[in-house]
Amino acid sequence: MALLTPLFAFLYHLPQVYKWLLKPYYVASLFMSIAFLAVRKTPGVCDHLSTQREDGNSCDFDWREVEILMFLSAIVMMKNRRAITVEQHVGNIILFSKVANVILFFRLDIRMGLLYLTLCIVFLMTCKPPLYMGPEYIKYLSDKTIDDELDRDSRVTWIIEFFANWSPECQSFASVYADLSLKYNCSGLKFGKVDIGRYGEISKKYKVSASPLSKQLPSLVLFQGGKEVMRRPQVDKKGRAVSWSFTEENIIREFNLNELYQKSKKIIKTKGDKVSPSQFPPLPEEEEPEQPGTDFQGKESESKKDK
Repeated sequence: MALLTPLFAFLYHLPQVYKWLLKPYYVASLFMSIAFLAVRKTPGVCDHLSTQREDGNSCDFDWREVEILMFLSAIVMMKNRRAITVEQHVGNIILFSKVANVILFFRLDIRMGLLYLTLCIVFLMTCKPPLYMGPEYIKYLSDKTIDDELDRDSRVTWIIEFFANWSPECQSFASVYADLSLKYNCSGLKFGKVDIGRYGEISKKYKVSASPLSKQLPSLVLFQGGKEVMRRPQVDKKGRAVSWSFTEENIIREFNLNELYQKSKKIIKTKGDKVSPSQFPPLPEEEEPEQPGTDFQGKESESKKDK
């Protein structure tokens, strides 16, 4: 039964997978990933290649090539253990296949290695993975609209994703976040996104680093009463993001979405009403040093007192 469940799930989503994989980016990536295999196995081409096999068969892998491919398989399996979407699984396979192809081509012939490496660089600069274009209940905010939306109605809870289009992690998370917005969006619970790659001032204001080395992309921040309550991933005192898996289950549990949704959908918007803490369901307790939102708010309040 444990094997049948994922098989049925794969067959159910097969039409969607085919439609997704037939996009030009993935078709081109597939051909680049199997380039060495095609060269080594194509009759008329492989006959002219060098080999270290004892039998002299240049149309089959030698022991070193098999070793490199086995090592590649092990790396892909390790990376895919933390992958949460099909895009991430396929992306890991494509990435490490290209790396292996570069090594194999350089080992075979330096000219072929240089040619393949040049093609990879051109492909990286000119082709980008397709963005998620599925259904969603998400409001895209800018540096001019985010504060207005947070202050518009203090009883509305906002979950805002800080992302960048160039980040592979953000691209993979897009479908997960969209699915959550379809399930939990209501009058008192809204989902938003801000592109900090485009609006750098927001990145500084909400303390979300856009550096690829910071591992803070994507960042999910929960706002209640217009103020930050919690975020994932958390950031320690040294400014380093604490490792966290952006699965749907983790987000539902950590942000208490089921209870939050039940209470938020009962909110009746009335102008002039003020929010009270009892309107919001309790959130999981967190350690104070790892709560960046609390630290930032605390610093602001202290500075106001000093003034």
